[in-house]
This record gives sequence, C-alpha cells and structure tokens, in this order.
Amino acid sequence: MKYIVIFLFASIVSSAQITKEQLNIMPWPQNITLTEGSFLLTKNFKVNITGAPNERIFIGATNFLRRLDGRTGQFFQQGFVMGLNEVPDAQLQINCVRAAKIDLYEDESYLLEVTTNKITINATTDVGALHALETLLQLLQNNSNSFYFPTSKISDFPRFTWRGLMIDGARHFMPIDVIKRNLDGMAAVKMNVFHWHLVDDQGWRIEMKKHPKLIQMASDGNYYTQEEIKDVVRYASDRGILVVPELDVPGHASAILTAYPEIGSKVVKLNVNNGEKGQQFTQVQSYSVERNAGVFAPTLDPSNPKTYQLLGEFFDEICPLFPGKYFHIGGDENEGKDWDSNPKIQEFKKKNKLATNHELQTYFTMQLIPMLKKHNKVLMGWEEIMTKNMSKDAIIHSWKGSNEGMPAGKSLVDAAKGGYKTVLSNGYYIDLMLGVAEHYLVDPMPKNNTLTDEEKARILGGEATMWSELVSPATIDSRIWPRTAAIAERLWSNENVTDINNMRKRLDVISFRLEELGLTHLKSKEGLLRNISNNQKSEALLDLSNVCEPLKLYSRNKGGTEYQMYSPLTLFADACTPDASDAIGFDSAITNYLANKTDENQAAVANYLNKWVTIHKDLTALSNNAPLVQPLLPLSKSLSAIAEQLLLKISNKQGLDDSALYGLLEKCDSKEYADVELAVYNSLKKLVQAKI
Repeated sequence: MKYIVIFLFASIVSSAQITKEQLNIMPWPQNITLTEGSFLLTKNFKVNITGAPNERIFIGATNFLRRLDGRTGQFFQQGFVMGLNEVPDAQLQINCVRAAKIDLYEDESYLLEVTTNKITINATTDVGALHALETLLQLLQNNSNSFYFPTSKISDFPRFTWRGLMIDGARHFMPIDVIKRNLDGMAAVKMNVFHWHLVDDQGWRIEMKKHPKLIQMASDGNYYTQEEIKDVVRYASDRGILVVPELDVPGHASAILTAYPEIGSKVVKLNVNNGEKGQQFTQVQSYSVERNAGVFAPTLDPSNPKTYQLLGEFFDEICPLFPGKYFHIGGDENEGKDWDSNPKIQEFKKKNKLATNHELQTYFTMQLIPMLKKHNKVLMGWEEIMTKNMSKDAIIHSWKGSNEGMPAGKSLVDAAKGGYKTVLSNGYYIDLMLGVAEHYLVDPMPKNNTLTDEEKARILGGEATMWSELVSPATIDSRIWPRTAAIAERLWSNENVTDINNMRKRLDVISFRLEELGLTHLKSKEGLLRNISNNQKSEALLDLSNVCEPLKLYSRNKGGTEYQMYSPLTLFADACTPDASDAIGFDSAITNYLANKTDENQAAVANYLNKWVTIHKDLTALSNNAPLVQPLLPLSKSLSAIAEQLLLKISNKQGLDDSALYGLLEKCDSKEYADVELAVYNSLKKLVQAKI
C-alpha cells in the first residue's frame, strides 16, 4: 500500500507539466529543455561531490541545502557537505573537474540534468557548479502539498566575462555585513566582479598601518581594517567573485589631501611687506574631508615627486590585500582648476611638452602603471584616462552617456577600436533611480556596430554602479535590488532575451527569493514607513509609496548642497523605489482598458482610482501626529482629486470639463514635494486624453 501511495503521489506531481514561461530563472540560461515528469523532493535528499574542486564547493553545497530546506521545510537528514564522495548514492551528484581561478575568462559553464530520480551537475570548475546550484534553486516548483523539480536539461555559460557591481563605501560608509549580503545577492544571479570604491573626497576607508594619518584624519572613524578586507576577499572568492579595489586619483582627492596637503595642487599667494617692494611667497593650501556630494577641485600635484612616492607606498600596503589582477585608479572628473592656477604645474607641463591637462593626467596615470605592475596588477580607470599615449594594458571603464554630451557608450567603442579592453557602466548607473526596463535594454555590445571580432573581444562586459551619496546601510539594498538582477541577466544571457514583461514577472519572484540571503530591499520599507508615520498604522501611506518614485538623474541632490554625508536618509523618498508597484499595475490596467473597454477592464482601473480617492483624507488625519507626513499632502491631494474625476469619466458621469481636468493632471506632474514624483502621471495622462 505504501508504494501505491508514493506512486500515485508522484503521478499527481508529474501530471502538472511546467512550461518555460512558468519558470522564474534569472539570468535566463543559454539552453533549456523541459520534459514531461518531475523529481519529487523529500527529506532523504542528499548531495555528493566528486572531482577535484576548491573547498568553496563544500560551502556552496551546504548553503544550497540550507536555503532549499528553508524554502521547503523538509528537515533534510544531511546537514553539511564536508568532503568528496561522502554520499555516493545521493540524489544530487555534482562533478567538478578542477578548482576555478577567481579571474576573468575562467570557465563558468555547467550542465544541469534533472530526471525523475536523479539530478546531475557537471562543470569544468567549481564556480560553474555553484552557478548550477543557483539555477537549480530557481527551478524549484510546488503544488498544494509538495515541492519538486521539473525534469529538464540545462546547458549554460555567460555571454560576458565581466559581470560586475560597484559599491561606493567612501561617501556613505557601508559596514561589512552590507557588503557580504550583497555579495550573496551577486552570487545568486551569477555576477562575478565586485568593484569596491574605497577612496573619494568624502573619506579614506582602508586601514593604513604605515600611513595612519589617512584613517586618523580622513575617515571619521569609519574604515575597513585590513583583516576585514581580507575576510571580504575570502568571502567573495568562496562565491566565485573577484574583488577589484578603487583608489580614486588624481581628482576626488580631498580625503587624501586632508592627511597629506603637501601633495595637493592648490596654492595661496601671499603678499609679504618686508620694508622693500612687496614680494610674493606661496603657502600650501589646507584641505578637509568633503561633506557634500558633487565634483570638487582638490587634486594631487603631478609635478611633485612626493606624490608618486606616497602613492607607491599606498599601493605597497593596499595591493597585497587584494589577490586579484585588477586595480581601479579612478581618474574621473578632474576639472584641472588647481592645475591651471598653479605656476609650478604650468611650468612642468611646458618642460614635459604636455599641451593639455588631459595629457598631464595621462603622464600622471602612466607613473602608476609600474607601481601596480610591481604587484602584478593591471591598471583600470574611468574613461577619462584614455588618450593616445595611454598604455594599451589599461582597462577603460566607460561611464559617460548622452547627458554628458556624447552618444551612450561611445567611449566603449572608441576604447575597443583603440586596442583597449573595456567595461560598460553607462546605462547601468542604478543610483540614477531609473526603472529596470531602461537598464535591461542596454547591451555592452552596441547594435549595428562595425567592430571586428578582435575588437568585440575587448568588450569584457558591464558593471552596475551604486554610488552612495544618497544611500545608507538601511536603504542601499533597495537601490541595488532587484534591478541589478536584470542587469546580471543582460550580461549573462543571450542577447535575444529582451522580453520586458517576462523579465518583470521573473524579477518579482527573484526579488522575493533574494531576501533569504539577508538582503533588506523589501523589508526595509516597512521600517522607514513606520518612522514616517510615527508608528501609526496607515494603508494610505503604503499606497502612496507604491505610486511614488524618488526623483531621478541626481535632481534630488541639487548642486551638491542639499544633502550632506550626515543628512537623514529616513524620509519618504528613501522608502520609495524605482518601478513603483502600483504604477506598473495601473499602467497595465489602463492599456488593457483602452484597448478593450469591458466591464472587467474598467473595474481593474476603478480599483486603483477608488484606492486613491480617499488617500488624501487618510494622510491628512495621519499627519496630525506625524510631521513627516506633512510634505506628502500636496501629492496625495493632487492624486485624490484627479482619481475622483477619472472615476466619473470612465463611468460616463458628469465631471469637470477638459480644461479643468488637464489642470488637475499637471499638478500630478510636480516634482516639488518630498523629493519624489508620482509615477502614475503618464498613465493618468493616457486616461485623461482618451475618448470614452
């Protein structure tokens, strides 16, 4: 009887045939085939590993078991995976031919095969096997009473070798737990490069035992110890992730020059009266750690030998902390103002036949190459380092777009044609608060390009950049995730995987699953709204947050003066995120309704409008004991007013004339309140303009 029950149970599971459209895998695999049948998960599920992998596979397999057990509540009998071939008859067999090097161009491919009674992972390297385990977790399905994997065969490999995320720990310091949970998120979506921005105008974040002034004077006590850095590097390596540090020079140098003003470029002229004709002397300018966001003048002096002496000593202490081959030296946004006003530097330019500041910066950057080669490092920098005289060994990081006066990604193509390896970040600036669709359709390989195969091979991939002027440890996850998972897919999957709606569907599930890793991008919103409401329950506040998005394209931080590095990031704009959920749902409802005005489609639109009709009344009541709600009231008033009129319109009842309705609409386009915008404006506009 027991066997009959098991057989019938398995038959019920396998009868629910899964289609590719129902899967929520991200990044989408290169090749996937589903067959009829399923692998039923039970508490007897175990993992066995063979081959010659690195020990990271044991950590990864154990983490896989715990995450799978956490999702399914099976109470697996196997707790830890400790060594090779421990359970030869295990249902999941993982074979790794060799240990991976944590480097670019490593073999990250895998073959995953699920049958009704066995799951097999074959990979050249253990990193490939780790990727396969992430895919297997995403493949998990369930019905009303069981969990199972659909029988399938997946062969997969990345399209680009550089699939990165940059986190800026210099503007707002990000503690180690923030870094580690984001490394876990990266591994879950198969990203492999963590770019750690560690030095900028607002702080020096690396413990320096030989140059302690840097942390004593330029860190505000917030820095990573050398042991913490080594721990992060190990943690990343265990997840197949390469760590690339960044020390930004020669600009963005306020923190460095606070400790070492003698290598700065700015001078102050003094008139000294000694009884004779006035004489001019020069005095070194003092510097301080910057508290605002923006681009600032302090710049290292490229004519001063001590500049290179100190930088060489910095590299000697920092490079051994990072075993990877690559070191990012920044090189961006040097305005050259202090160079232009310094007679000594101008004389240095003439002596060395350097016609422009760009050529002077190239001279400076070229001095760093041997310092890094001494430690077997390859120099990488933002696109400003690229000139005709720059070493072809350097990697060019493309970041400027059309808003910088040039076509999007132009420097990427120029770098590839010029013989440089290059990485794209233009289009992946997630701190701009743009919607996921805008990032998802950006491809490191330009369409209709005229690049040769050799030039195409120089495009290494792309990198999402999380600058931290307007994030705190409590909010940074909500700015990185889930959008970065979509960027990860662009860098891994076939270039033809571009369906926005399918991506959004899968991203919703992946976003939810990422929180099992400790990420806080969903749960942090609750705490922020509780602070704003003064711990009062309010559906209206949540509803408003679901149709509002933070101001975009740095317009929240006007001129670098509105927010300092110690300003509160606990406000309504910090609780709101790109891709406001109700805004997306409302736009879909509007599209369906305007295409087909059925009662069902009208009701879907009305559900949103009805929710917003009462929003202003409820928030006004809430604000009586919550001052932080007061700035939101103009927005809620505008939304409530137009929602009421649009309900009359779709019901063919008498409302305001078109002129008054358009007046209400324009109030919904305001960006003057609470550093947010109503993300439903364009959808409301469609309904206002529609002939009903």
